[in-house]
Amino acid sequence: MKLDVRQIEKQFVLHNRGGVRVTGFSDISFNVARGELLALVGPSGAGKSSVLKAIYRTYLVNGGSILFHRQDGTVVDLAVCTESSVLELRQREIGFVTQFLKVLPRISALQAVAAPLLELGEEEDAARRRAAELLAFLNIREELFDISPLTFSGGEQQRVNIARGVIAPKELLLLDEPTASLDEESSSRVLKLLGNLKKQNIAMIGIFHDQRKVDQVADHCYRILREA
Repeated sequence: MKLDVRQIEKQFVLHNRGGVRVTGFSDISFNVARGELLALVGPSGAGKSSVLKAIYRTYLVNGGSILFHRQDGTVVDLAVCTESSVLELRQREIGFVTQFLKVLPRISALQAVAAPLLELGEEEDAARRRAAELLAFLNIREELFDISPLTFSGGEQQRVNIARGVIAPKELLLLDEPTASLDEESSSRVLKLLGNLKKQNIAMIGIFHDQRKVDQVADHCYRILREA
């Protein structure tokens, strides 16, 4: 097992409404093993993205446990561990791939995608070569490689962000709607990429709205319903 989520819940306090407490999600329990992709499905507003943020510890849960099994065999409860532990895990073992690209304006697409490999100590030429191969696989035209991806279309930015997130994949990848803004061909390539990551024993949790894509790539589904 890589991640074991047990009965987590989250309430948000609306300070602009007199401190009213609103339930984001409650009684969420699932697990995911190495080499598996778990799809989170359900209606918009049900709390799927909030669950991912709770695992990544962007949000603190109000109850439950999030047990992450580390490479060294130890188990960390992400619900209550220290901030320094969370930062270390984000750097080495847990990745979050969102729909939205965040890079400095002067960074090219090739530089943005190669950066995770350079941080691991890979030679620059090799890192840039692997980045170029991955961008090409995701249908980013070669003439765009040396341009800032902030000038790209939404779908192109999403593909650059996916490439950046998986080029040096961490042990657990959280994917927030990885195919949301993509055409069918690009979506198919992303799903193929995720399938390859499963073969590398990467555990993944992803949010999907298209059941056909879930059927293609997910090993298990967990449905989250909107709170009444």
